[in-house]
Amino acid sequence: MNFLITGYAYTEGAVPFDASLPVENARLRTSSLVLAYARVLDLWGKSGKFDAIVPYTSLSGTAELAGQPVDREANGLADARFRLSVNLYGAPALTLQEFRNYEQDLIVGASLQVSVPWGQYDSSRVVNIGTNRWSFKPEVGISQAAGPWTVEFQAAGTFFADNKDFFGGSTRSQDPIYSLQGHVIYGSRSGIWGSLDATYFTGGRTTVNGVTKDDLQQNWRLGGTLAFPVDVRNSVKLYGSSGVSARTGNNYDLIGIAWQYRWGAGL
Repeated sequence: MNFLITGYAYTEGAVPFDASLPVENARLRTSSLVLAYARVLDLWGKSGKFDAIVPYTSLSGTAELAGQPVDREANGLADARFRLSVNLYGAPALTLQEFRNYEQDLIVGASLQVSVPWGQYDSSRVVNIGTNRWSFKPEVGISQAAGPWTVEFQAAGTFFADNKDFFGGSTRSQDPIYSLQGHVIYGSRSGIWGSLDATYFTGGRTTVNGVTKDDLQQNWRLGGTLAFPVDVRNSVKLYGSSGVSARTGNNYDLIGIAWQYRWGAGL
């Protein structure tokens, strides 16, 4: 089965692409158009998925750099992301007919996401849409269903390559960011489902030209998601999140909407 997703996301506050940029009092806004493709896979009898996400973003607003106010406007592609996921336990690869009779119990899975530095980048500006570096995010997760309720937990680490052309030609390194997520999901027989989401992440201290910065991240975010089917092939998802606390003052608010179209597998 294949999925095509288009959507729009809006953020306000700090830069969602790189929360450790050396700016303060950020009042930045981003508007992103998102195009994504996903395909369900049979990986040696286990259910899996490949997905690719390509956003186009408009960024504008103000922040303070070294105590001085700066304005920023930019438009262009953000970094593309590619991910391969596989369920290791509890969710075998199934035909569409078999899936109709499937009832979830415990699922354990893992994924690897790669971020490719294709986004807009100008080394003469500290705030950009792209990050000018590769990143790699391995993740493991568990999902337990009980009637209409599902509880999920995920743990991940994001590892960064160096940006060797950061703000005037400096070399910028960043420690890994480790994150924990939790979701409580309720699904109805009509196909409508909603979730409450929480995320904690820590780490990410940066080093510029060998000098380590005091920008260790310890952030909490809360959010929610609501999805509902339009027909057998189409569905709509609404989502939002907000920073609850941040050690370095890099919170931002996010809202978005996505439309999904699916086809294949005899649907």
